[in-house]
Formats: sequence, structure tokens, C-alpha cells
Amino acid sequence: MALHRLTSLTIGVPDVAGTAAYYTEFGLAPDGDGWFTTQDAGRQLRVVHAPTRRLVELRVGADTPDDLASAAARLKRLGVASTAGEGTLTAYDKATAVRAVLEVAPRLTQAPVPAPVPNGPGRADRTGRRAPGILRTDRVRPRKLGHAVVGTTDFEATTAFFRDGLGFKSSDHIKGHGAFLRCSTDHHNVLVLAAPVAFLHHSSWQVDDVDEVGRGAAAMLADHPERHVWGLGRHHAGSNFFWYLKDPAGNFSEYYSDMDCIVDDQLWTPEVLEGAKGLFSWGPPPPPSFLAPDDLAALMTGAHSEPR
Repeated sequence: MALHRLTSLTIGVPDVAGTAAYYTEFGLAPDGDGWFTTQDAGRQLRVVHAPTRRLVELRVGADTPDDLASAAARLKRLGVASTAGEGTLTAYDKATAVRAVLEVAPRLTQAPVPAPVPNGPGRADRTGRRAPGILRTDRVRPRKLGHAVVGTTDFEATTAFFRDGLGFKSSDHIKGHGAFLRCSTDHHNVLVLAAPVAFLHHSSWQVDDVDEVGRGAAAMLADHPERHVWGLGRHHAGSNFFWYLKDPAGNFSEYYSDMDCIVDDQLWTPEVLEGAKGLFSWGPPPPPSFLAPDDLAALMTGAHSEPR
């Protein structure tokens, strides 16, 4: 596909310093001017000031300027204005006020990480040594930004903006409520959720394996148990292991591993998921605050940030 990855997010929060400290502890490396880097993909998160928490900008990698021109034509057919720059195309989703920037950028190549060698019934592939996952002591550092989940007051319009305008592809659907969309070979890079107010539900960050999911969450919770939201578990849509935490602004952040990979559209059939299957395959049930964050009412009555 012409699009190939989610390159970065910019989030707006009332307390920049407190939120920045959280994401530093989460494993992202500060890189100046509000930016944070991942191990494999460079600058992928920027934290800026806003009156209420929100997703300000989402940037997406494209292969060529022609890909930007094609997106501009699709957006125009939707009645969405766009602005071309030097290797960029910028447009706003009206329902969420999210600024989407397509940018000509190199594709990400990640060095393979050796898979754990498991033992199992009738199979002792790892003998005479402990599992490597329990011997790790380094701080967990995310490899790359995986996806963002945005709530919207106009589900159909926001879904059309990303899919029919920017050029994302559909992977799965939560009946009447959610659309898993991808701009890479990952199962999803954006999840659009129907909501009573536009907001950032969570950002998701890839780590090596399920041990890193657990180790990362355990370290974040050691002195701050109030950060816990939901986990450990495994999703059905995307198949990934997950653990969700909450930053000081109220945004959720997810460690994930083992996401489904879609390299041939013809070999993937999107599902329409209903009930619990739309959320997880196994794990503890999601708390009410995951489905409807505690500050939604405050966001509905708070100041609304217009695109700038």
C-alpha cells in the first residue's frame, strides 16, 4: 500500500511536565522540544500544552509525492480541504479536530528480535537454563508506535476521513461502534470509536514479547498502582497481548506485543465483532472506566481546542 506506517502522534495535555515525566518512565526517550523517541523509529510522540487532553496531530508515512496527490483528490471528493507542503499533505477531521499529516518518509525496517524458546507438553526446547524473560533487568523501551484510538462524535465521517480520504484500509469492525484501520502491515494503526465527545482513548507501543508487556507494566505500577487500567490480556482483533496504564492527563497508554500482520489483503477477511469478543479473547474483564473514561463528562463540558 502507498501508506506504510504511523510516524508520530502529538498529544495536547494541561500538564506538560507531569505527562512528559510519565512517558519517560514508560520507556520513551526525551529528545527536546516535547518530543520522545522509540528504540527503532525515532521521534514518535510529542507532548504539547492544551486546555484539555486531546489528540492534536497524527502523522502517516507515504512512499511518494504522487501518493499525497492521490490522497488530496480523495479528500476533495469527500468535501475535505487539504494543504500541500514540501513532501506533506495536511487535512483536518472535522468531527475530532485532529490534524492528519501525510508525509513522504522512508519505510521502517526493524532488526529481528530473537523469539523466546519455549518448553511445552512433550517438548523441551529450552533445557538447563531459565527462561530469558525472567532474567532481563533493563528498563523496558518500546520499539515503535503501533496505533492510536480516537473517540469521535461522528463515527461515519471520521471513519471515511481516514479510510476513504487518507487511504487507510479496514481490518475489523466492532458492530456499530468501532473501525480498526491500518496504514501499514500491522492489523491496525487507528481505531475509530463512536463516542459522546472527541478524545484520545489511548496510544499503543510495541515491545518485544509478552514478558516485556508484563515487565513494563509491573515497573510502572510498582510505585503508582493507580496507573493500572486493564491487563494482562490478549485481544481478539489484532491478537496482541496488552496491558493498559493511565497517564496523568487521563490518556491510556498500552504496551503490546505479537500483533497480527497483514501483508496480502486478499488473505485477510475483516470480521464484524460483537460483545466481549470485540474487546478481548482472554484476560480480566475491562473495567467500566476503560469503556467510558472517568473524565468524559468533564471533556464534554470543557474548552474545545480548535485546529490551529
